[in-house]
Amino acid sequence: MRIEAEEQIERGYDSRLLHWVWAYIRPYRGLFWLSVVLMPLNTIFALLQPYIIKLTIDIFLAAHRSGPPAWLATTFRLSRGHGLIVMGALYLVLLLGEFATFYGQFYLTMMVSQYSLSDLRLALFRHVERLPMSFFDRTPVGRLVSRMTTDIDAINEMFSAGSLTLFVDLLTLGGIVAIMFTFNAHLALWSLCAIPPLLLIINFFRVRSRAVFRDIRERFAALNAYLSESLSGMAIIQLFTREPESFREFDELNMKSRDSQRIANIYDAGQFSSVEALSSFTVAIILWIGGGEVIHHLVGLGTLVAFMQYAQMFFTPLRDVSSKYTTLQSALAAVERLEALMETPATIASPAQPKRVTGGLGSIVFDRVSFEYRKGEPVLRDLSFSVDAGQKIAIVGPTGSGKTTIIKLLNRFYDVTSGRILVDGIDVREWDLKELRRAIGLVQQDVFLFAGDIAENVRLGRSDLSDHDLIDALTRAQAMRFVERMPNGVHEEIRERGANLSSGQRQLLSFARALAYDPRVLVMDEATSSVDSETERLIQIALDQLLTGRTALVIAHRLSTIERADRILVLSNGVLRESGTHEELLKRPGLYRRLFELQYASATDAGREAVD
Repeated sequence: MRIEAEEQIERGYDSRLLHWVWAYIRPYRGLFWLSVVLMPLNTIFALLQPYIIKLTIDIFLAAHRSGPPAWLATTFRLSRGHGLIVMGALYLVLLLGEFATFYGQFYLTMMVSQYSLSDLRLALFRHVERLPMSFFDRTPVGRLVSRMTTDIDAINEMFSAGSLTLFVDLLTLGGIVAIMFTFNAHLALWSLCAIPPLLLIINFFRVRSRAVFRDIRERFAALNAYLSESLSGMAIIQLFTREPESFREFDELNMKSRDSQRIANIYDAGQFSSVEALSSFTVAIILWIGGGEVIHHLVGLGTLVAFMQYAQMFFTPLRDVSSKYTTLQSALAAVERLEALMETPATIASPAQPKRVTGGLGSIVFDRVSFEYRKGEPVLRDLSFSVDAGQKIAIVGPTGSGKTTIIKLLNRFYDVTSGRILVDGIDVREWDLKELRRAIGLVQQDVFLFAGDIAENVRLGRSDLSDHDLIDALTRAQAMRFVERMPNGVHEEIRERGANLSSGQRQLLSFARALAYDPRVLVMDEATSSVDSETERLIQIALDQLLTGRTALVIAHRLSTIERADRILVLSNGVLRESGTHEELLKRPGLYRRLFELQYASATDAGREAVD
């Protein structure tokens, strides 16, 4: 993301974004408000500690001792001469109170953070599951992963870094100043003399840190993107011996990220050391001015010691304000991106009152269907055809003719631009999406297998599919032949993207999935061109099982599928050019005959030569 875009995001945050986050905190608002109540209590316990030290010194240790205040006098009388023990006990109570309130506040804050952010992740994932395929076509997967991980981590960091305590920090600063002026206005003014240069220093580093922080995110995103791409394409890198070039490019990106981090560390160290130096300078001023006043009996020794402690306490939140502010900005920028994702409309959804299909057999009608992915660039043009229940239809045509688009529209991954598609006499836009996609089984050319075992990949979450039905589906799909040879059978773990299975084995598992779900309509992008003859034979047997008793719409790659089809649709540039059986189309001097002569006839000759 460009820096200018980041600046627009950071300038755009407001209370609306915090209100959006609050929607996920609201279920845990009791714990949240309890943590908020503990914040000022923690501040009170911390601010009273120097006051107790002041009283202890003035009453018991100073050369010119003063009497205890009224609220302590009674306690001292009851202690019978153990006043110093009373002061030690009071200080211990304040220490324990500070510990307990800080622990409780931090624990409750992080509990609310983890619960609410867990809910947010679930809401995001649930929303992304409902988004149409067009969204995934234009949105990189890495960006979505970043939204659900890095951006949510930025919000979590806002909680853990205490960015929400900025207001309490300001109250603490105000409380310290008020106490100082109550003790001694003259010394308080000297104690605050370092504030103007301190504010200039903090602002100096804050402005520059923001720019570096944006640069870090940009370079870190580039590093992650290159790393993800290189790991996914490692086989190509090794095949073309591109390891040195890839290493050099990665090293360059890595050094840029390192340099940004180094600059950020310099700014952080500069700010920290500046604040520490000014804190020490302020303590020195207090010792110099206050020490003289103690010598001249204008200020008590306890007051001087308390001033020194309050001065050190005063600089701690000031030092943290800049980092907390940067963290808050980062979190709110992440919130804006998450909100934008959540507001992305789910344009493909079930109607409010879906029509119910009873006793459907799987008839399909494309009625004057036109479709375009981008406006003004039609992919299908006024396409009309019908498929009777139980019929097997093959779709052929040159690349880009719209074959795969037909499958996507039938499953309603996209909505038609004009016209309508009927399944069992009902427009697919009037079906309940779950019922529609359960009724239409899809077998894709690129089989995707999830992490898990074979059984989980066939069931795909169907808890009602018994082990007997699972084995039956694998057997009918001819997949049980290789599954039973595996050490763990159906519980054999599948590696990422099915790397431990051949392409033919993955294809057979996809058939088993379809058989397990038993759809009334089957649409498939037949993929048998890259397998050996034995696996092809098994796939053909599995196909016979898969197609029996079902309506089938097949993008045909194999001659055997085309010859056995009840009808063949020939597409070109999104228009239905020809329709008929294999024999009928070969008799015509049309597009199908040319395609057959160019592609399928050569494949047949190669097959005959292999037999000879």
